[in-house]
Amino acid sequence: MLRICSLGSGSGGNALVVEATDGLSTTRVLIDNGFNLRQLDRRLERAGLAVEAIDAVFITHEHSDHSAGVVALALRHEVPVYCTAGTASACCFDEHAVPWRRVDPGQVIGIGALHLEAYVVPHDAGEPVQYTFSDGARRAAVLTDAGECSASILSALVGLHALVLECNHDARLLQQGAYPAFLKQRIAGARGHLSNEQAAGILHQIDRRELVWVAAAHLSAANNRPDLAQCALAGVLGCDVDNVPVADQFNGLAWRDV
Repeated sequence: MLRICSLGSGSGGNALVVEATDGLSTTRVLIDNGFNLRQLDRRLERAGLAVEAIDAVFITHEHSDHSAGVVALALRHEVPVYCTAGTASACCFDEHAVPWRRVDPGQVIGIGALHLEAYVVPHDAGEPVQYTFSDGARRAAVLTDAGECSASILSALVGLHALVLECNHDARLLQQGAYPAFLKQRIAGARGHLSNEQAAGILHQIDRRELVWVAAAHLSAANNRPDLAQCALAGVLGCDVDNVPVADQFNGLAWRDV
């Protein structure tokens, strides 16, 4: 059995819990941790968990909304850290004496009942990746913090039953908003973040026959609205907008079976 919940998704902090049960044991990993320990404890409690239930944390990249709480989590609770060499360097894990284990794109890492695989994404970070996860029967993925579609993304998002997909901004709201021009260019650039339209375009290109659900994630509070993201994805999925869940900054996304 495979299930996923988000503890929070957005520029204020990100953490995703992936859980797999094989009948004998349960494995839980965090994808990113952009929250301090107090915030993490509170958000885990909301999901019915304690930090002691987390078997490992996998980091996608070094930006603070994804990594700010990793050093404290690793050192205080001895949670194993997995990431690319570029991410470890950018996070200064060696300087902080954080033991970390190297992740290479395409490498399958087994932890208990869960298998994870990293794939490369275009983003303005040292060596960014995103992850797919499987319990052997079901397969899911997270895709956030990518500026555009790429061959590596399309290759990774095959045979999915669930997908947590970035819908960072609405292109019109971003361009009409108050952000300075350089920041608008960064967000909308090829190494920035996916717009609603880009997310829908990726969803349109992948095989959706086995998809049970797709959740919109990493929405900008200033440059997007949940209903716009839901509408974009629902248009591709052919479902009602209410059937597209949204992982938000404050409440995350409640547990969903894959």
